[in-house]
Amino acid sequence: MNPIDTPLGFSSNFLFVPGTRPERFAKALDSGADAVILDLEDAVPEEEKQSARDAIRTAWPQFTDEQKKRLVLRSNAPGTKFYAADLMLAKELNIACLLIPKSESLDQINGAAQVLPNTAIVPMIETAIGLDKLKELANSNQVLRIALGNIDLQADLGMICDPQETELQTARYQIVLASRLAQIAPPIDGVTPSTDDIDRITADAQRAKRMGFGAKLCIHPKQVLPVRTAFMPSQEEVLWAQKVIEADKASKGGAIKLDGRMIDRPVVLLAQRTLAIAGKH
Repeated sequence: MNPIDTPLGFSSNFLFVPGTRPERFAKALDSGADAVILDLEDAVPEEEKQSARDAIRTAWPQFTDEQKKRLVLRSNAPGTKFYAADLMLAKELNIACLLIPKSESLDQINGAAQVLPNTAIVPMIETAIGLDKLKELANSNQVLRIALGNIDLQADLGMICDPQETELQTARYQIVLASRLAQIAPPIDGVTPSTDDIDRITADAQRAKRMGFGAKLCIHPKQVLPVRTAFMPSQEEVLWAQKVIEADKASKGGAIKLDGRMIDRPVVLLAQRTLAIAGKH
């Protein structure tokens, strides 16, 4: 199977769970999250990295095949003393998707792809270098989509952002543009630090959708439903997409007009994606 032929390309929410908390793995999978990220990086202290890998390895046989397709492993950053062991764990488990934090070069991603030929890869943009290397990262081998590490990127750039992270809008636009040019799945927006402010989470997810992102990272199960709802196509969008697909079939792929609007291949592709997200493909 092509490593990027995975439902994670259509997932709208990715829920983090610390690798050191195996009692939370099943709860995270049952939370309604499209995808669950088993985290070996920020959520795990240095002295517990090995125990986190052991916990994931021990829990792995208990997951169903369907659950394994929804699991993502976040490694430690390339260049750290933990990275090689993380890649070996991903290879041992034949992980469906690897999230690589602080990605900064094509060689890093292609190196991981060589070790994990059956694994989709999500580079995470968290540094000025990563942002500068966006184009080559998006075009690296086996890249499914790009993720934004908004908190780390702010820190690396020395930013002090307002609650709407207005100062990161340019970076978000660059990530969406690079993803489109590379013809990979729409990127994954960063986290909302507040777990209780549902209005803030909803607004952040809606902004991400408007900008062209296809998903958002979540740090608590309470964030999953507002994020899922924000990214879910409206009934009007679904009906329009269905009309587009029907008109495209009738025209046998030729350009046509529908309700006064020209329908060509980009519009058809957008309609197909809308129906896939809505679960009606």
